[in-house]
Amino acid sequence: MSDDTELFTIGELARRTGLSVRTIRFWSDSGLVAPAGRSTGGYRLFDAGAIARLDLVRTLRELGLDLATVRRVLARQATVRDVATAHLHALDAEIRMLQVRRAVLRWVARGGSTTEEMRLMHKLAQMSAEERQRVIDEFVREIFDGVAPGAPGAHLAEAMRALPAELPADPAPEQVEAWVELAELVGDEGFRQRVREMAVAGAQGGQEPQGPDPALALEHAGGALRAGVAPESAAGGEILERIVGPDLPAAERAELADRLATFTDRRVERYWQLLGVLNGRPPAPPQVPAFEWLIAALRSPAGGP
Repeated sequence: MSDDTELFTIGELARRTGLSVRTIRFWSDSGLVAPAGRSTGGYRLFDAGAIARLDLVRTLRELGLDLATVRRVLARQATVRDVATAHLHALDAEIRMLQVRRAVLRWVARGGSTTEEMRLMHKLAQMSAEERQRVIDEFVREIFDGVAPGAPGAHLAEAMRALPAELPADPAPEQVEAWVELAELVGDEGFRQRVREMAVAGAQGGQEPQGPDPALALEHAGGALRAGVAPESAAGGEILERIVGPDLPAAERAELADRLATFTDRRVERYWQLLGVLNGRPPAPPQVPAFEWLIAALRSPAGGP
């Protein structure tokens, strides 16, 4: 008997394909692989084409296609290419969801959050691009409420809204985590009040305090911080003089420290860093610690002339 006319029992198909008898029987009952006939005892018999068909069914099932979709492919109601394209989109969505879950779980593991906080973070992470933008827009609208569009610093409102249109189709884990952290940050009432304070102060007196050259401050104060020089020490006083000069009166130093403190906040800087991550910009080194050192040095009695 030639291979074209040879018929096989389910057990023989199982040995040839490596599938279990139970699986072949189930697929046959589902209409995916029809028998070519039956034996005198009533057992199903399959031809050689069933082997290729079973192999295709197995491949499609391992790719995650449901039985209804597999049946459509076998009936040629849909091409394998069309099904693969649709399934690819579904897998991409699933991957994004898994990345979101990983980001939320990592956030919870780091912070020891409550069940309610975890639920909220998961909800925030799952938002659509439009919903995410709405969260940021509402935050910025509240912060700059009453600030005239032409006021100093008002232009920062647009920069603070600068989320990407959507997370990339294949977002990096840090981008997913950045959105989770950003959503948590803008939902914090204390943070909102702090940014509001900065926005109002900027509109009233200029977006940045008058003071030393920022580059000079970062160079010397940042260097002192890295070297472990205490701002209240004699060495710290010498470094301070390189930044503001030796003749600035104590009262003016205190006033400058207060103005700098109004616009110096680690969480606000973190907001800008997170926006950078979401927009794919390279990370910028933190500047706030250097200005915190400078503020402490200005307020130190040792720093006065």
